Amino acid sequence: MAPRKEPETKPVVRKAEFVPFTEAPEATGHQNLDLILDLSLRVTVELGRTTMSVREVLALGPGSVFQLDRLAGEQVDILINDRIIAKGEVVVVDENFGVRITDIIAPNKRIGGRE
Repeated sequence: MAPRKEPETKPVVRKAEFVPFTEAPEATGHQNLDLILDLSLRVTVELGRTTMSVREVLALGPGSVFQLDRLAGEQVDILINDRIIAKGEVVVVDENFGVRITDIIAPNKRIGGRE
């Protein structure tokens, strides 16, 4: 017994209908930026790094000094959410520490994360 053949149906084709824009796309860009302007980001300034054993860390106390991998006066890294975005120098403003940005890292170097 031969399988029964279904009759072929033609697909329904309709013309696409689009809703017109109520405002130009450029006008919404500023609105979209306004949505994120109040987001909090973690800003970190890194003076330097070192590696220590657990024994050395446990031996630390008030007055302890340990050496970092940077020289005095060398630029510090400025990180936003753990990504380096700039370099700067430490300054003192009214008895508080601050950082003056001296160099912005190029976007193509920022993509890879830490230098």
